[in-house]
Amino acid sequence: MAATCDVCGKGPGFGHSVSHSHRRTKRRWNPNIQRVRAMVGDAGKTPKRLNVCTSCLKAGKVNR
Repeated sequence: MAATCDVCGKGPGFGHSVSHSHRRTKRRWNPNIQRVRAMVGDAGKTPKRLNVCTSCLKAGKVNR
């Protein structure tokens, strides 16, 4: 599953893991994506499965 939010478009952040000896390896921070059934469309009556981050769910941007 792609780690992108269908509402806000938030995606993974990239960087390095830095060990105690300061060796760096590539890593990524994925957003907390949940697959939810949301009401979408013009009237907001069509149920559809969306990949939504938890910050959008908490902010009430998704009509479940």
